[in-house]
Amino acid sequence: MPSSETSIVQNILGMDVADLIRLCFIFAACTTFTFFSIPVLNIRFVNYGARTSGRNNAVPSKSAAHEPTDESSSTPSHNAGFISQLMDTLTTWQVPHRYFTHYYVLSVLSSAFWISQLLSKGPAFRFVASNMSEEHLQNSMTVHQVILCTTLMLIQGGRRLYESFALAKPSSSRMWVVHWLLGLCFYAGITTAVWIEGSGSVLSTTLTIHDLRVSQVPSLRTLLCLPIFLIASGTQHDAHHYLSSLKGYTVPKHPLFQWIICPHYTAECAIYLSLAFLAAPHREIVNKSVLCGLLFVVANLGVTAYNTEKWYKAKFGEDSVRGKWKMIPGIF
Repeated sequence: MPSSETSIVQNILGMDVADLIRLCFIFAACTTFTFFSIPVLNIRFVNYGARTSGRNNAVPSKSAAHEPTDESSSTPSHNAGFISQLMDTLTTWQVPHRYFTHYYVLSVLSSAFWISQLLSKGPAFRFVASNMSEEHLQNSMTVHQVILCTTLMLIQGGRRLYESFALAKPSSSRMWVVHWLLGLCFYAGITTAVWIEGSGSVLSTTLTIHDLRVSQVPSLRTLLCLPIFLIASGTQHDAHHYLSSLKGYTVPKHPLFQWIICPHYTAECAIYLSLAFLAAPHREIVNKSVLCGLLFVVANLGVTAYNTEKWYKAKFGEDSVRGKWKMIPGIF
């Protein structure tokens, strides 16, 4: 049970670790949508990879930014020029696009670390548990849910890590360094979110390697949501495999891309949606920590899907995306 002496996070921030993770996901989602909604930020910071082509044409030149139209506007123009120059400088803070691999390395290492901490009730787990509210400890996931969801998260990270090595092509594309840092934070957060609301059950149970065996009849929730996770994972792998087989940037012809521009993003959302249901604590419909992580995934991939549609229109014409949903069939 948490005590006033050990609940450092609660004493300082007035919230437990689960609430802090939720807040970080929501803040990241709102920040992503804000950057997307402001054209000058969207052009500079949101796009990456092939979608950045033509960005330089949309960014005002430095000479134009500094040139006042008349004496009365010289101060505003100078301020605007300074802000534009600052944003242009920030835009140059980039890392290679291949750094995406770091996300999945971190995901696998983090999942493996937390599994070891849960089995041994190690110091990192005890710190997290000591900073959980009484409500979250009592309304807990079961031990079997904790084992299932951490294992599925490990599988997801492992598959994506394999794909990043086996399917990725050499590329000179780059991405803004904040994209890279945000992705690392997401995977550190989501690999914790899938089990954190089961801290109460883990505290009251002695876990052994034998608990990893399937020793009870799966619940209706598991029977419904586990296939969604597996199908979405297979669908995403097929989409990634097909995209890696293309010889260059072209309109995908695979059946998965017939009605959806980014079906691999659709699958990603389905994966975390299934985890949100599979990790639902006692008396809850969904796991709110994972659901907040899904909110960030939808926001992040949603703006990328929107910009991808614009890129297809500009490069291949309106017919290339006609009649297709961007990411979520029937909605977006």
